[in-house]
Amino acid sequence: MAKIGYLRISTEEQRPDRQIDALRSMCDELHIETVSALSKKRPVYNATIRKLQSGDTFIIWEISRAYRNVIDAIKEAEKLQERGICFQIGTMQVDLSIPEMEFAYIIMAASAQLEVTRLKRRTQEGMEAARKRGVHVGRLSNDVLIAAHSAITDGQQTIQSMAEKLGCSESTLKSGFERLGLNIES
Repeated sequence: MAKIGYLRISTEEQRPDRQIDALRSMCDELHIETVSALSKKRPVYNATIRKLQSGDTFIIWEISRAYRNVIDAIKEAEKLQERGICFQIGTMQVDLSIPEMEFAYIIMAASAQLEVTRLKRRTQEGMEAARKRGVHVGRLSNDVLIAAHSAITDGQQTIQSMAEKLGCSESTLKSGFERLGLNIES
């Protein structure tokens, strides 16, 4: 009868400390995955679910940390119940055989889906606003980075002037150089 925790963060830059602190005292094991909520592949989640046995408890801190949408949340919770696995969100046990609990769970899942959808929309709107102001959004191509690196190392440009020329931030330019293993003296 193990208590197995799962948490997800979207990027390496995000810190899972809040989720870890919350789940640590509740779980015998804790599995952490770094993948976008919208990713179709979740290897840590799938391995964790396969490992669970009847009588175990699967624990997540928030629905949005494990499930992409309402349908996903409902189907996964039902599969766990069919296997005799208890399901817990934070400090709340989920028993879909109780109509009121099923209703509350669906509302929570719908709220999580709305939050993800709104965040996606705000991100897209912010990127579009940046594009309209002439700011580069997204990764710079390898060719552009190599040419920019050459101009900077040859003394023709500074990081600041090259970033302005490319319509990106200095940190975007430096990150691109790092990604390609190109060193720049600051």
